[in-house]
Amino acid sequence: MIQVAILTRRLKEGKTYEDFRKAWYHTVGFGTGNRMYTVVNAFDSREIIVIGFTETTVENVMAELKIDVKERLNHSLDAVIEPTIGRTFGLLVSEDDFSAEGAIDYRPPTLLGEETDLEQFAQDLKRVADAISEASAERDRAKKERDTSSP
Repeated sequence: MIQVAILTRRLKEGKTYEDFRKAWYHTVGFGTGNRMYTVVNAFDSREIIVIGFTETTVENVMAELKIDVKERLNHSLDAVIEPTIGRTFGLLVSEDDFSAEGAIDYRPPTLLGEETDLEQFAQDLKRVADAISEASAERDRAKKERDTSSP
């Protein structure tokens, strides 16, 4: 399965994409196929959108989320971005190629060349949502503890 994360952040006034990148860049990898695509909004250069694709299993999601939580706690973006962050997480259900010119026949959803089992997909999606909620709560607890213990 391929987990997808879309995070939208807004740079603080006077901060640059390079400032963001230096604070955001991971120092620990996930140990699995992962690609991050960073987008700067054409109409608002302070808006940074990161779209991540991680090849994983339902069983590994929590371990990978713990890596990300630790990275964010150890490498805070607070000095670079506004406090509000848009977070969207999901699973890739289908990949479609509409490159051909002319008419294209309908195809059922497929991923990596195999038809998507939509019933299994729904079960996996629920399990991943639960894992993400748990990791988010853990991150928020740890951040609150860190912020209240700092002078």
